[in-house]
Amino acid sequence: MIADRLIRAAAALLLSATGALGAEPGPACREIPFEGVRHSVCEVSAGADLRLFLRDETGATLGSFSRIDQSLAAEGRALRFAMNAGMYHSDRSPVGLHIEGGREIAPIVTASGPGNFGMTPNGVFCITQSGALEIHESRSFAKSRPDCRFATQSGPLLLIDGALHPRFLADSTSRYIRNGVGVSADGSRAFFVISGGRVSFHEFARFFRDALGLQQALYFDGNISRLYAPDLGRNDFGFAMGPVIGLVGPRD
Repeated sequence: MIADRLIRAAAALLLSATGALGAEPGPACREIPFEGVRHSVCEVSAGADLRLFLRDETGATLGSFSRIDQSLAAEGRALRFAMNAGMYHSDRSPVGLHIEGGREIAPIVTASGPGNFGMTPNGVFCITQSGALEIHESRSFAKSRPDCRFATQSGPLLLIDGALHPRFLADSTSRYIRNGVGVSADGSRAFFVISGGRVSFHEFARFFRDALGLQQALYFDGNISRLYAPDLGRNDFGFAMGPVIGLVGPRD
């Protein structure tokens, strides 16, 4: 475990240093077919300016890709990729852990409960202070408290060390457009995925394992899943969102 953490940290620092010397890293978005459904995948490297967004400086919920982009204008920055990143209450506040800039905005929830979020084991996507990209089981996260610059909790976990969540059914008829994130074993890459059609949990998890070759993946949400990816011509709209994860780059 210690060796794995050292490998992830070293990979993140190397990527961060590489990005500082050359062009600022951007998302690599593409569409990948899997079992008759096309999935949009945006790959982001550790060290990129990947952030979570919830509220503006007045405390108002940002809620949309356009408002997030507008909020970045004062920095001379722009949104390059984004998707909804965790479940939220009717007032758009996060259901579980939410950390921005190292500050905890909402606490972690470790109890099982109703709905997809409460289908334990659930998990936390963490961008560490060193830039590594990690997924942790929620109860393990609560005990070890990794030092995250940004973090969002959601559930259920899709993949746990390469195994599908034990409650997923191969013959499930519950299908939605779903989105989530998977990470590489060394913490150097994150893969943000939204299905192009309605899929079950079992099918969605197998995409991360069998199409992307990953061992760890976390579900973000379903039905209201949305993506901003100019490379793919995507700027999905709808009701206001809660937590959003986005890659930031220079404003043209």
